[in-house]
Amino acid sequence: MKEIKRNILLNPGPATTSDEVKYAMVVPDICPREEEFCKIMDSIKNDLPKVVNAGDEYTSTMFASSGTGAVEAAITSAVPQDGKLLVIDNGAYGARMVQIAERYSISFIKYKIEYGDYPQIKEIEKIITSNRDITHIAVVDHETTTGMRNPIKEICELAHKNDIEVIVDCMSSYAGLPIDLDTWQAEYIISSSNKCIQGMAGLGFVIFKKHLLEKIKNNARSFYFDLYAQHQGFYQTGQMPFTPPVQVVYALRKALDMFFEETVEGRIDRYKENHKILYLGLEKFGFKFLLPKKYQSGILLAVKEPTNTEYDFNSMHDYFYERGFTIYPGKGAKDATFRLSILGDLRPDDINKFLEQMQEYLKANNIIKIEY
Repeated sequence: MKEIKRNILLNPGPATTSDEVKYAMVVPDICPREEEFCKIMDSIKNDLPKVVNAGDEYTSTMFASSGTGAVEAAITSAVPQDGKLLVIDNGAYGARMVQIAERYSISFIKYKIEYGDYPQIKEIEKIITSNRDITHIAVVDHETTTGMRNPIKEICELAHKNDIEVIVDCMSSYAGLPIDLDTWQAEYIISSSNKCIQGMAGLGFVIFKKHLLEKIKNNARSFYFDLYAQHQGFYQTGQMPFTPPVQVVYALRKALDMFFEETVEGRIDRYKENHKILYLGLEKFGFKFLLPKKYQSGILLAVKEPTNTEYDFNSMHDYFYERGFTIYPGKGAKDATFRLSILGDLRPDDINKFLEQMQEYLKANNIIKIEY
C-alpha cells in the first residue's frame, strides 16, 4: 500500500494513529446488517468494559457520534424527569454538560470554579447537603481544558454515601490513564473511539451498570440518543438501530486488539514516559505550566503563554504544522495557555523531535529567554 505521511498530533484528540489502524479500514464493502459484521460489533461491545476493569455487572452501548453524543445520551437517559443533576464545572467539558442539561430542560445545579482550580470534596458535600433532591452527579475525569484529573474516586464515594448516581466523562482518560471501575463503581462512564484507545473518530460509547436498564427505560428525552433503546436494539438484533460508521468499527476493533497486546500497564507507562520527556523539555526551555505537578494528569500540559513580544501562538502553530506537528490553543483557563497532549500512537522519539523543533522555533524567533 502507499506510504501514509505520519503527522504528530499533540492536540487532545483525534490522535495520531498507527498504520495498522488506518489500514484496518481498507476492507470489502459490507452491509452492517450481515452476521459477519454483527460479530465484530459484539466483540467490541464485550471488550470495551474490560479496558477499565469493569466486571460482569457492566455493559456497553455504542453510538455513531462524536464523544459528545455519548455524553448527551448518558445524561439525557440517566436523569429522570423528576431528577436533579449536579455538574462539576472546572473546564470547558464540564461546561458542555451544563449546556446539555440546559438544552433538555433538566433540573441541575453546578459547582463552578475557575478553570485551573481543583474541585474540593468538602464543597461538593456542602452542595449535596443543601440540595437533597440531587439524584446524579456529572463530572469530567480528565479535563483537557487544563490537563487536570479530577478526584473521581472520592466523588464516587461521596455520591454513593448519599444514594447519588455518577456519570463520568472519561473521554480523554479511557485507555490512557488508570481507571478501575471495580473501585470507582461509577454508574456510567463515557468515551469515544478516537482518543487514548487510538482508533478513528466516529463512535461514542457508554459503559454502565446493567441493573440500570429498567430504571432508564422511560427516561430518554432524545430519539437518537436513547441509551436504553440503543442497548436493547443491539442486544435483540445484534445490530445498531441506526447506520454505524462501518470502517470506523473495523479500526476500533484493531485499536482494541493493539491495546490488549500492549497491555494496560504498557499503554499507561508509554504515556507517562512521553509526558515526562515533554514536561522536562519544556521546563528546560523556561516554559511555565498552568497546573502544579500534583494536579497534572500525565496526558496533557496547559503551558502558560509567554509575554515575549516575539511570541505569537498562531505563527508558532503554523511553524510546527509545516513541519508535521500539530499544537493546540488554550480554552478559557484562568491564565492564557496553549496545550500539548501526548495521547495517541506516539513514542519518546516523537516527543524528542518535537522538542528539537521547539528549540529551533525559539532560536528562529530570537526568543533567548521565555518571559512571564
